[in-house]
Amino acid sequence: MSSHPTVGVEEEFLLVDPQHGEPVARNTAVAEYADARGIHLQLELTSCQVETTTDVMSSSSALREELSRLRRVATDAAEANGARLLAAGLPPTVPHTFPVTDTARYRRIADRFGMIAHEQGICGCHVHVAVPDREAAIDVSNRIRPWLHLLLALTANSAIYRNTDSGYASFRSMLWARWPSAGPPPHFDSAADYDAAVHTLLQSGAALDAGMIYWDVRPSSNFPTVEVRVADVPATVAETVLLATLIRAGVMTALRARENDDPTPRLTDSAVRAAHWKSAHDGLDGHSIDLVHGNATGPTEMLLAKLVNQVRPALEELGDYDMVREELARIVKQGNGAMRQRRAWQRRGEVADVIAELAEATVAGV
Repeated sequence: MSSHPTVGVEEEFLLVDPQHGEPVARNTAVAEYADARGIHLQLELTSCQVETTTDVMSSSSALREELSRLRRVATDAAEANGARLLAAGLPPTVPHTFPVTDTARYRRIADRFGMIAHEQGICGCHVHVAVPDREAAIDVSNRIRPWLHLLLALTANSAIYRNTDSGYASFRSMLWARWPSAGPPPHFDSAADYDAAVHTLLQSGAALDAGMIYWDVRPSSNFPTVEVRVADVPATVAETVLLATLIRAGVMTALRARENDDPTPRLTDSAVRAAHWKSAHDGLDGHSIDLVHGNATGPTEMLLAKLVNQVRPALEELGDYDMVREELARIVKQGNGAMRQRRAWQRRGEVADVIAELAEATVAGV
């Protein structure tokens, strides 16, 4: 059995009409179909979404197989119920409605947060990596803050929204930031400091429960993990595996730095927010801010290469260094979700082309 931290992944998907690409409210029927085939799909806030959850994984190869299996069953379940499964951060079409899933908790959220909840339809990817305890989770969160925005640029997959180019590679992250408990978290000095901030959010009603702490990285409220939530749902399984592997190696690197009592970087909240905005706007084929080396701006591809070099010892321990380098080079060359969306859109200005591109990517390699 591997002595390295285990990893688990949650992917959120859109259910859309096969002909028009508009979101369709069929998550309950899709989940029931999948459940009968041994796959449990989570229901999300809006009824045009479902979420898959992997088992606890010990290798990138096993994770790839599991993600492929889950996407395959979810795709079949959608098709059996007259829908199409899309791995996309946002629906490219103009959505008429995002009906809220009819559960007591989701109704409370909709009542409390109004149009933020009713204009949701947002799909992300959450990566869990095991850590020893909550204090370690807080410290790891602080240590990986300087490069979370690079993962956002890498996975950006929501460029086309409401039948137009949004002007952002990840417009999902712009809409998601409207929630009062979302976005880059502040630096926390301890688990007690984190708990005090959460208490303020809960006491004020800015979050209704611990599950609504939506920060881009946080200690999981349900598992002994640190949970990274910054990414759009990647377009392909291969991109999700790359994302999860980089995060796993990053957590391992942070844990080692903690053991060595290396200083934790102290970043201003304004610098972190600027970095996230820049990466969301430019995406993989643009520029990002180097928060590690003086806030200079450079090509995102170059900064991701620096990140790979920073976590290389952990990647080599996992046996994933060559895979990560090859996958990153391939994605830079072929394009991530946002880049492929824009290429499809620019051909004719037809959202149907974007839908077709997304649908093909969702099941690529599955």
